[in-house]
Amino acid sequence: MNDMHIKELRIYRAVSKLTKPIADATHDISEIAFYVLEAETGAGVVGQGYLLSFHYSPNAIEGALKDLKKFVEERDYEICQTQDIQMDYESESEYFGIVGLQRWALATLNVALWDAYAKTLGQPIWKLLGCHTRRIPVYGSGGWISYSEKELIDEVSDYKKRGFQAVKIKVGHADINCDIERLTKVREAVGNDLNIMMDANQGMDVPSAVKLVNAVEHLNIHWFEEPIANTDFEGYATIHSKTRVSLAMGEREYSTVALRELIGRRALDLWQPDIIRLGGVEEWRNSAALANAYNIPVLPHYYKDYDVPLLATVRNLRG
Repeated sequence: MNDMHIKELRIYRAVSKLTKPIADATHDISEIAFYVLEAETGAGVVGQGYLLSFHYSPNAIEGALKDLKKFVEERDYEICQTQDIQMDYESESEYFGIVGLQRWALATLNVALWDAYAKTLGQPIWKLLGCHTRRIPVYGSGGWISYSEKELIDEVSDYKKRGFQAVKIKVGHADINCDIERLTKVREAVGNDLNIMMDANQGMDVPSAVKLVNAVEHLNIHWFEEPIANTDFEGYATIHSKTRVSLAMGEREYSTVALRELIGRRALDLWQPDIIRLGGVEEWRNSAALANAYNIPVLPHYYKDYDVPLLATVRNLRG
């Protein structure tokens, strides 16, 4: 058997226990679960990819991964053929659409194959892709809407003690005054030497988002993430024109359509690609290149163990 041949794919599910449910402006989260996909080569090298699934649609997610597993194992692919696999499978599964779970499954496999390829060559991903920097800035994220004020302040204070230079918290309460009060308390807790970002998880409308930004401008908010629905491009343009905060989005996107639309409206300041939704390493890099062409910094969503080596290869990462 060819040493680079994909011999077998294996699927696992893992659950991280929560002491109690958490919530943002749009979702109540009862479970943090992951699906792990392993790709083994003819030489016995194993690459791994995973996706974050929470408690959503386990049967659909497992079905998408199992369908892809069967498709790949019945063909003679090598681990370096990431683009061939993507094109072939997108053609095969196009009837039910590529955006959504099909893309998640493909991306998880894509990451596993890159992992296996790097291990086969004995090199880290960032060296394979071309390194620009060795130091990547990070921030502390959390601040769930379901947190009490004490839980919120304890979390951001702990981030500061651990040396983080920025913290991000959730906003989007039904009463905007609650968001204002919590942001004010966070600024008091961390002082003026840390950046504060806020994330509405698409849970606000344009008027409330504008009102919130203007009410907390004196707190020096570093950026506002997903204030409104990701498809409301004109809404982003309106918020951008009526406020002075940087706007960030990208984590819900399965393509660069939203990035292109918002660039055309001058309505985006920070691009946040999600490597699994976008489709894997190549699609992540394509989106970062497009953002770079318009001087828009990149700071990805969630998958830090994938994103840190990728960020080491781009020039427009956000500090």
